[in-house]
Amino acid sequence: MAKTVFYSFHYTHDVHRVQLVKNINALEGQPILNSQDWEKVSRGGTAAIQKWIDEQMAYKKAVLVLIGKETATRPWVKYEIQKAWADKRPLLGIRIHGLSSMGTVDSVGGNPFTNAGITGVPIFDPTTLDRQGKIDSQGTYNNLSDKIETWSSQGVIRS
Repeated sequence: MAKTVFYSFHYTHDVHRVQLVKNINALEGQPILNSQDWEKVSRGGTAAIQKWIDEQMAYKKAVLVLIGKETATRPWVKYEIQKAWADKRPLLGIRIHGLSSMGTVDSVGGNPFTNAGITGVPIFDPTTLDRQGKIDSQGTYNNLSDKIETWSSQGVIRS
């Protein structure tokens, strides 16, 4: 199983959801920068951001793309996916739109792998619905908690 992973995600929109994923404590991921630390890295420009990503991804066993509503359109997510693919690092996606962020859930987002020009990468969806057909964020969290460790070992590698 991929116990150490690099989490790829859209920071601004999904950082609270990603913190929930990290709090499951099933996997070890890179540090999630607070907004001030991210600003410090990004002030260094494209080269500094790429260097930070490359260093954080270097010793991870897999790259987990945490897919929220806007993840597929983010240029740094695309970079991370393409880097993982080029490095032959196991790659997979998990939908996180059903986790609560500041008390709300989100709508499903597009496929970031297609946007990065890659096909065949599995995307897992722990989203659970209540009796009225609405997203149950607690049920989604519990479902993710039960399955994330198993899913982390099911990434695909470029052949």
